Amino acid sequence: MVSPKNWLGLIFLLLILGIISVIRIPSDNDARLKRTALEWSLATLAATLILWGAFDSGGQFQTINQTEWVVSPALNFQWGPIVLAVDGISLFFFILTALLIPICILISWNSIKYLLKEFLLCLLFLEILLMGVFSALDLLLFYILFEGILIPMFLLIGIWGSREEKVRASYYFFFYTLIGSVFMLLGIFQLYDIAGTTDYQALLNIKLPESTQKWIFAGFFLSLAVKIPKVPFHIWLPQAHVEAPVSGSVILAGVLLKLGGYGFLRFSWPLFPAASEYFAPLIITLSGIAIVYGSLTTCRQVDFKRLIAYSSVAHMGLVTLGLFTHTIEGLVAAVFLMLAHGIVSSSLFIAVTFLYERHHTRLIKYYRGITITMPIFATMMLVLTLTNMAIPLSCNFVGEFFSLLAAFEYSLVIGVLAASGMVLSAAYSLYLKSICFGDASNYQLFPRDLNRREAWAMAPLVILIFFLGILPSVIIEPVKNAIMFSPGGA
Repeated sequence: MVSPKNWLGLIFLLLILGIISVIRIPSDNDARLKRTALEWSLATLAATLILWGAFDSGGQFQTINQTEWVVSPALNFQWGPIVLAVDGISLFFFILTALLIPICILISWNSIKYLLKEFLLCLLFLEILLMGVFSALDLLLFYILFEGILIPMFLLIGIWGSREEKVRASYYFFFYTLIGSVFMLLGIFQLYDIAGTTDYQALLNIKLPESTQKWIFAGFFLSLAVKIPKVPFHIWLPQAHVEAPVSGSVILAGVLLKLGGYGFLRFSWPLFPAASEYFAPLIITLSGIAIVYGSLTTCRQVDFKRLIAYSSVAHMGLVTLGLFTHTIEGLVAAVFLMLAHGIVSSSLFIAVTFLYERHHTRLIKYYRGITITMPIFATMMLVLTLTNMAIPLSCNFVGEFFSLLAAFEYSLVIGVLAASGMVLSAAYSLYLKSICFGDASNYQLFPRDLNRREAWAMAPLVILIFFLGILPSVIIEPVKNAIMFSPGGA
């Protein structure tokens, strides 16, 4: 059997070859550009699935290489060795990223009317940067890739956004996340000054004074809280979602919002355990407020995309709540819920875009009786809204159940706040579901059901919703082993 080390290297090689292949195709050959980008992204997805099959779920990191990158004797600076690796946590974010990129290409097949080659290159560059973020075990490399993602996302929103305020939304996204990340960079510099290295595994063996941990943790928290995003750092999210093209919304909801939670789990807690415990009550309180505030704000939205965007604030509140309970249930719930939210929220954004392409409005009040004219779409929409409510046998149910379990173990008040968020999620999900039933709206002229391409884009996500809801152990066991094996394991 080929080792995970070799398959991890192959994934990055496939992405680089895909980018080169797209660059070499003439810009006016749209059909070949789309087909080539889709083929290379599917090949990458196949490689990640093989990596999963070859993966040893015992909990240890499985590395690709260790390379000395930058050495400067004059400045007394040595960066390296650079280690790229996966474990039971990062593996599934790898697979989620590899799954969403070909779906983004499919759903944008006919909607990108200009600069198609540049659009596809942005998606492939995003994929290779995201894969790097989820495998980097060097803090400086993680930061560079973490910030590098801003550039293609800025271009996606600002160039291919759907409305007039797209440039403003792209700057909102860019500057909020860039300014927040400066504090993480300062924390990394402080760690290097103390330890002489930015290697994650080496830093795990260094015990920092509690006061130092608190300052560095605060820098990491500000950066990662903006990316999740966490109340009150969430202002950029609805604007970015509303103005972004559908592929931008899918990448934002599916993967980028998970970078904050992944950073907390991978770096903040293991490297700064005392500071993490110290700030946990504050962060859990903010998470409870985010759940209620996000849910109440969602209930008053009239725009499809804004509704789904604000619901993400509430769901990410559950994620950080589970993370900072520092229990095995809460940590597993956080990872599972991030993956489930990446699937469900991405699917909802795709479904909303299908409606928008047909009727050119995202206002919910104009839609009624879609079941009559679009039965396939209505069935998928019903499944997605029920999943968003966390019904049993869906992936959201597993994640939210364990989150509530961890919340009630931590505090009755926090548990009640988290449970109220679930009740409110049922309220806005039913509001979303109401578009399917009743008499057909007079505003819906000449509707058509999903075509083959649209159905193929949605089908894998809908299947995954039930697969993970029925067999959650395929994710829970590797994640639990990785958490238990880590130095900060519960």
